[in-house]
Amino acid sequence: MEWWEVLLQQTINGLTRGAVFALIALGYTMVYGIIELINFAHGDVFMLGLFISLSWFTLLGVTKTLTGWQLVTILPLVFLLTMLTTAVLNVAIDRVAYRPLRRSTRLAPLITAIGVSFMLENVALLWKGPAPIAYPDVFPSVEILREWFGVDSAVFITTKDLLVVGATIPLMLALHYFVTRTRWGKAMRATAQDRETAQAMGINVERTILLTFFVGGALAGAAGLIQGMYYNIGQWWMGYQAGLRAFTAAVLGGIGNMPGAALGGLAIGFLSAWSDQYISARWTNAIVFSILILVLVFRPHGLLGERTPEKV
Repeated sequence: MEWWEVLLQQTINGLTRGAVFALIALGYTMVYGIIELINFAHGDVFMLGLFISLSWFTLLGVTKTLTGWQLVTILPLVFLLTMLTTAVLNVAIDRVAYRPLRRSTRLAPLITAIGVSFMLENVALLWKGPAPIAYPDVFPSVEILREWFGVDSAVFITTKDLLVVGATIPLMLALHYFVTRTRWGKAMRATAQDRETAQAMGINVERTILLTFFVGGALAGAAGLIQGMYYNIGQWWMGYQAGLRAFTAAVLGGIGNMPGAALGGLAIGFLSAWSDQYISARWTNAIVFSILILVLVFRPHGLLGERTPEKV
């Protein structure tokens, strides 16, 4: 392959990675923006989204590639069921683990989030076992340039790449519309700016927090389903690494800033793919987290975040 073909291929790979990171990062940044909690269990909700989607496919009898009417009916149905399941799971986590600590010190819910993360990982370990699980190849994989356009290229662009982009971009746009244009979204923004004032103005703060966890859990479930269909493999510990990278993406873009989280997710995806190719996969995590340290030192409010005064 020519050097530019290698660069283009890794950029495509980075786009697909970054899109998944962006969906997870949006959940991180939404929760932090509302209650200033770094929900370290969010990456494990993403992992369970993959396992739950696999269970829904199994219940619906899907064991091979979907085609025709099945592709346009069963796949959206599994998307919806998976997102609803992980959304309810995320709400349950908030109600049981975080809500009782709402008025405690910031350290208490943070430690609780780490504990919930370990609990979810062990649930997945007991549920599916320690070995990697095979995810059925339910989405048809076709080399677009070669099989659709007859172009013999060393760059591989598949229908699965289009699936990732085609699923994540509408979800991000729908979230942006929801937050900026709907009544519930305005309540979320008001609660994020000043919880006490929002409550005094008649906004049900607890319901708003519940909605935030619901939406964040749904996005994590969608990311898990997309991950499973793209890579066709799942592991009980995968949420840990994906969660850390998504958290890095949220901080890079500006924690609490949703466009920043999406931008940070794409940036981390590109950097990860380029590092794997041009440096070494063994150094990728070191590079990603070095960027996190640099951002925290020199621009702690992130690329798109704004410096805000401390609430007293």
